[in-house]
Amino acid sequence: MTTTLRPAEPLRQHPDGTRSRRYAVCVNSRPVGEIRLGTSPSLGDSVARVLDLRIAEPDRRRGRGTVAVLAAEEVARGWGCVQIETVVPAAAEAALGLFGVLGYTERNRRMEKRLGATPPELPADSHARPMTGAEFDAWREVESEHFARMWIDRGVPEAAARAKARSVHVRLLPDGLATDRMLFSVLEHAGSRMGTLWVALEEEMAFVFDVRTDEAHRGRGHGRTLMLLAERQAIGAGRAVLGLNVFAGETPAERLYASLGYATVTRSLSKPLI
Repeated sequence: MTTTLRPAEPLRQHPDGTRSRRYAVCVNSRPVGEIRLGTSPSLGDSVARVLDLRIAEPDRRRGRGTVAVLAAEEVARGWGCVQIETVVPAAAEAALGLFGVLGYTERNRRMEKRLGATPPELPADSHARPMTGAEFDAWREVESEHFARMWIDRGVPEAAARAKARSVHVRLLPDGLATDRMLFSVLEHAGSRMGTLWVALEEEMAFVFDVRTDEAHRGRGHGRTLMLLAERQAIGAGRAVLGLNVFAGETPAERLYASLGYATVTRSLSKPLI
Protein backbone atom coordinates (compact mmCIF):
# COMPACT_ATOMS: atom_id res chain seq x y z
CA MET A 1 0.00 0.00 0.00
CA THR A 2 1.16 3.52 -0.84
CA THR A 3 0.59 6.49 1.49
CA THR A 4 0.55 9.89 -0.25
CA LEU A 5 -0.58 13.46 0.31
CA ARG A 6 -3.26 15.07 -1.85
CA PRO A 7 -3.92 18.84 -1.65
CA ALA A 8 -7.28 19.51 0.01
CA GLU A 9 -7.30 23.26 -0.61
CA PRO A 10 -5.36 25.92 -2.54
CA LEU A 11 -2.20 27.31 -0.97
CA ARG A 12 -3.37 30.02 1.43
CA GLN A 13 -1.53 33.29 2.04
CA HIS A 14 -2.34 34.85 5.43
CA PRO A 15 -2.27 38.51 6.55
CA ASP A 16 0.66 37.83 8.90
CA GLY A 17 2.82 36.80 5.93
CA THR A 18 2.59 33.05 6.52
CA ARG A 19 1.23 30.45 4.13
CA SER A 20 -0.47 27.13 4.77
CA ARG A 21 -2.16 24.25 3.01
CA ARG A 22 -4.22 21.24 4.09
CA TYR A 23 -3.51 17.85 2.57
CA ALA A 24 -5.51 14.66 2.67
CA VAL A 25 -3.47 11.66 3.76
CA CYS A 26 -4.36 8.88 1.34
CA VAL A 27 -3.62 5.16 1.13
CA ASN A 28 -4.02 3.96 -2.46
CA SER A 29 -6.14 7.10 -3.07
CA ARG A 30 -8.36 6.33 -0.05
CA PRO A 31 -8.44 9.27 2.44
CA VAL A 32 -7.37 8.15 5.92
CA GLY A 33 -6.56 11.48 7.55
CA GLU A 34 -5.34 15.04 7.14
CA ILE A 35 -2.18 17.06 7.69
CA ARG A 36 -1.86 20.85 7.61
CA LEU A 37 1.48 22.45 6.83
CA GLY A 38 2.39 26.11 7.21
CA THR A 39 5.25 28.53 7.76
CA SER A 40 6.27 30.15 11.02
CA PRO A 41 4.68 33.54 11.83
CA SER A 42 7.70 34.54 13.91
CA LEU A 43 10.65 32.87 12.14
CA GLY A 44 9.57 33.50 8.56
CA ASP A 45 9.41 31.46 5.35
CA SER A 46 12.58 29.51 6.12
CA VAL A 47 10.84 27.55 8.89
CA ALA A 48 7.88 25.26 8.21
CA ARG A 49 5.35 24.07 10.80
CA VAL A 50 3.25 20.93 11.05
CA LEU A 51 0.10 22.66 12.27
CA ASP A 52 -2.15 19.63 12.54
CA LEU A 53 -2.03 15.89 11.91
CA ARG A 54 -5.01 13.55 12.18
CA ILE A 55 -5.27 9.91 11.17
CA ALA A 56 -8.64 8.12 11.35
CA GLU A 57 -8.82 5.55 14.16
CA PRO A 58 -9.03 2.43 11.94
CA ASP A 59 -5.78 3.44 10.21
CA ARG A 60 -3.73 4.39 13.25
CA ARG A 61 -0.64 2.46 14.36
CA ARG A 62 0.10 1.48 10.76
CA GLY A 63 2.72 4.10 9.96
CA ARG A 64 0.32 6.43 8.12
CA GLY A 65 1.22 9.42 10.27
CA THR A 66 4.95 8.78 9.92
CA VAL A 67 4.77 8.69 6.12
CA ALA A 68 2.50 11.77 6.09
CA VAL A 69 5.04 13.79 8.08
CA LEU A 70 7.91 12.66 5.83
CA ALA A 71 5.87 13.70 2.78
CA ALA A 72 5.14 17.05 4.43
CA GLU A 73 8.86 17.57 4.95
CA GLU A 74 9.38 17.16 1.21
CA VAL A 75 6.70 19.77 0.56
CA ALA A 76 8.46 22.11 3.02
CA ARG A 77 11.76 21.61 1.20
CA GLY A 78 9.95 22.56 -2.01
CA TRP A 79 8.86 25.77 -0.27
CA GLY A 80 12.52 26.54 0.43
CA CYS A 81 12.34 25.82 4.17
CA VAL A 82 15.50 24.77 6.00
CA GLN A 83 13.83 23.74 9.25
CA ILE A 84 10.47 22.30 10.34
CA GLU A 85 8.78 22.53 13.74
CA THR A 86 5.66 21.44 15.56
CA VAL A 87 4.02 21.92 18.97
CA VAL A 88 2.78 18.81 20.77
CA PRO A 89 0.71 18.64 24.00
CA ALA A 90 2.81 17.18 26.80
CA ALA A 91 0.32 14.34 27.31
CA ALA A 92 0.28 13.29 23.63
CA GLU A 93 2.73 10.42 24.02
CA ALA A 94 1.96 8.84 20.65
CA ALA A 95 2.66 12.09 18.78
CA LEU A 96 5.85 12.71 20.78
CA GLY A 97 7.00 9.21 19.90
CA LEU A 98 6.20 9.64 16.20
CA PHE A 99 8.15 12.88 15.85
CA GLY A 100 10.99 11.53 17.99
CA VAL A 101 11.46 8.55 15.66
CA LEU A 102 11.67 10.97 12.73
CA GLY A 103 14.51 12.93 14.30
CA TYR A 104 12.64 15.85 15.84
CA THR A 105 14.19 17.10 19.07
CA GLU A 106 12.74 19.27 21.82
CA ARG A 107 13.65 22.91 21.36
CA ASN A 108 11.62 24.44 24.14
CA ARG A 109 8.63 23.78 26.33
CA ARG A 110 5.81 25.83 27.80
CA MET A 111 5.20 25.41 31.51
CA GLU A 112 2.38 26.69 33.69
CA LYS A 113 1.50 26.91 37.36
CA ARG A 114 -1.92 27.40 38.89
CA LEU A 115 -1.63 30.00 41.61
CA GLY A 116 -3.27 30.25 44.99
CA ALA A 117 -5.00 33.29 46.41
CA THR A 118 -2.20 34.35 48.79
CA PRO A 119 0.91 35.98 47.32
CA PRO A 120 4.16 34.33 48.48
CA GLU A 121 6.47 36.31 50.72
CA LEU A 122 9.89 37.38 49.46
CA PRO A 123 12.99 36.57 51.51
CA ALA A 124 14.05 39.07 54.14
CA ASP A 125 15.94 42.07 52.78
CA SER A 126 14.63 41.38 49.23
CA HIS A 127 12.27 43.79 47.51
CA ALA A 128 11.30 44.90 44.02
CA ARG A 129 11.10 48.28 42.36
CA PRO A 130 10.02 49.41 38.88
CA MET A 131 12.71 49.44 36.19
CA THR A 132 13.93 52.90 35.20
CA GLY A 133 14.01 54.12 31.62
CA ALA A 134 17.82 53.88 31.44
CA GLU A 135 17.72 50.37 32.89
CA PHE A 136 15.05 49.38 30.38
CA ASP A 137 17.11 50.60 27.41
CA ALA A 138 20.14 48.64 28.60
CA TRP A 139 18.04 45.58 29.38
CA ARG A 140 16.34 45.59 25.96
CA GLU A 141 19.65 45.65 24.09
CA VAL A 142 21.03 42.70 26.09
CA GLU A 143 17.76 40.74 26.04
CA SER A 144 17.32 41.12 22.29
CA GLU A 145 20.81 39.74 21.61
CA HIS A 146 20.34 36.90 24.10
CA PHE A 147 16.95 36.01 22.61
CA ALA A 148 18.30 35.90 19.05
CA ARG A 149 21.35 33.87 20.12
CA MET A 150 19.18 31.20 21.77
CA TRP A 151 17.36 30.61 18.48
CA ILE A 152 20.57 30.68 16.42
CA ASP A 153 22.16 28.10 18.71
CA ARG A 154 19.18 25.82 18.07
CA GLY A 155 19.51 25.81 14.31
CA VAL A 156 17.36 28.77 13.27
CA PRO A 157 19.00 30.83 10.49
CA GLU A 158 20.63 33.94 11.97
CA ALA A 159 18.64 36.37 9.85
CA ALA A 160 15.36 34.73 10.91
CA ALA A 161 16.40 34.66 14.58
CA ARG A 162 17.31 38.33 14.65
CA ALA A 163 14.16 39.25 12.75
CA LYS A 164 12.16 37.31 15.35
CA ALA A 165 13.84 39.20 18.20
CA ARG A 166 12.99 42.53 16.57
CA SER A 167 9.42 41.56 15.75
CA VAL A 168 8.72 40.26 19.25
CA HIS A 169 9.73 43.58 20.80
CA VAL A 170 7.80 45.59 18.24
CA ARG A 171 4.68 43.47 18.75
CA LEU A 172 4.80 43.12 22.52
CA LEU A 173 6.34 46.46 23.48
CA PRO A 174 4.96 49.11 21.11
CA ASP A 175 5.34 51.77 23.83
CA GLY A 176 8.53 50.43 25.35
CA LEU A 177 8.65 50.59 29.12
CA ALA A 178 5.23 52.28 29.20
CA THR A 179 3.44 49.47 27.30
CA ASP A 180 0.14 48.63 28.97
CA ARG A 181 0.00 45.45 31.11
CA MET A 182 3.76 44.89 30.91
CA LEU A 183 5.57 44.88 34.25
CA PHE A 184 9.34 45.47 34.36
CA SER A 185 10.95 45.09 37.76
CA VAL A 186 14.36 45.16 39.39
CA LEU A 187 15.03 42.87 42.35
CA GLU A 188 17.21 44.28 45.10
CA HIS A 189 18.63 42.49 48.12
CA ALA A 190 20.26 44.29 51.05
CA GLY A 191 20.37 47.44 48.93
CA SER A 192 22.08 45.93 45.88
CA ARG A 193 20.59 44.99 42.52
CA MET A 194 20.24 41.24 41.95
CA GLY A 195 18.29 40.84 38.69
CA THR A 196 15.36 41.81 36.48
CA LEU A 197 11.90 40.49 35.65
CA TRP A 198 9.47 40.99 32.75
CA VAL A 199 5.90 39.83 33.36
CA ALA A 200 3.03 40.26 30.90
CA LEU A 201 -0.55 40.40 32.15
CA GLU A 202 -2.49 38.57 29.45
CA GLU A 203 -6.27 38.34 29.37
CA GLU A 204 -6.67 35.17 31.45
CA MET A 205 -3.20 34.55 32.81
CA ALA A 206 0.21 36.11 33.41
CA PHE A 207 3.36 35.14 31.53
CA VAL A 208 7.04 35.46 32.45
CA PHE A 209 8.79 36.61 29.29
CA ASP A 210 12.20 37.18 30.86
CA VAL A 211 13.75 36.46 34.26
CA ARG A 212 17.42 37.26 34.66
CA THR A 213 19.75 37.17 37.65
CA ASP A 214 22.75 39.47 37.25
CA GLU A 215 25.84 37.37 36.53
CA ALA A 216 27.71 38.35 39.70
CA HIS A 217 24.84 37.13 41.89
CA ARG A 218 23.88 33.82 40.27
CA GLY A 219 23.68 30.61 42.25
CA ARG A 220 22.46 32.33 45.42
CA GLY A 221 18.71 31.78 45.16
CA HIS A 222 17.79 35.10 43.58
CA GLY A 223 16.26 33.37 40.56
CA ARG A 224 13.77 31.70 42.89
CA THR A 225 13.04 35.07 44.49
CA LEU A 226 12.39 36.60 41.08
CA MET A 227 9.90 33.82 40.31
CA LEU A 228 8.16 34.40 43.66
CA LEU A 229 7.96 38.06 42.69
CA ALA A 230 6.30 37.04 39.41
CA GLU A 231 3.71 35.06 41.38
CA ARG A 232 3.05 38.06 43.64
CA GLN A 233 2.51 40.29 40.62
CA ALA A 234 0.23 37.79 38.87
CA ILE A 235 -1.92 37.19 41.97
CA GLY A 236 -2.05 40.93 42.68
CA ALA A 237 -3.39 41.48 39.15
CA GLY A 238 -6.06 38.79 39.57
CA ARG A 239 -4.45 36.14 37.34
CA ALA A 240 -4.84 32.52 38.47
CA VAL A 241 -2.22 30.98 36.15
CA LEU A 242 1.41 31.91 35.51
CA GLY A 243 3.16 30.61 32.41
CA LEU A 244 6.67 30.65 30.99
CA ASN A 245 8.86 29.21 28.28
CA VAL A 246 12.10 27.31 28.87
CA PHE A 247 14.56 26.16 26.22
CA ALA A 248 15.84 22.60 26.18
CA GLY A 249 19.20 22.26 27.89
CA GLU A 250 18.54 24.97 30.46
CA THR A 251 18.72 22.36 33.22
CA PRO A 252 19.04 24.70 36.24
CA ALA A 253 16.00 26.68 35.08
CA GLU A 254 13.97 23.52 34.46
CA ARG A 255 14.79 22.26 37.96
CA LEU A 256 13.86 25.58 39.51
CA TYR A 257 10.48 25.74 37.77
CA ALA A 258 9.69 22.12 38.60
CA SER A 259 10.55 22.72 42.27
CA LEU A 260 8.15 25.67 42.29
CA GLY A 261 5.28 23.55 40.97
CA TYR A 262 5.29 24.33 37.24
CA ALA A 263 4.14 21.58 34.88
CA THR A 264 4.88 21.17 31.17
CA VAL A 265 1.81 21.75 28.97
CA THR A 266 3.33 21.70 25.46
CA ARG A 267 6.64 20.74 23.85
CA SER A 268 8.00 22.49 20.77
CA LEU A 269 9.97 20.13 18.52
CA SER A 270 12.14 20.92 15.52
CA LYS A 271 14.22 19.24 12.82
CA PRO A 272 16.67 20.57 10.20
CA LEU A 273 15.67 19.94 6.59
CA ILE A 274 19.12 20.30 5.06
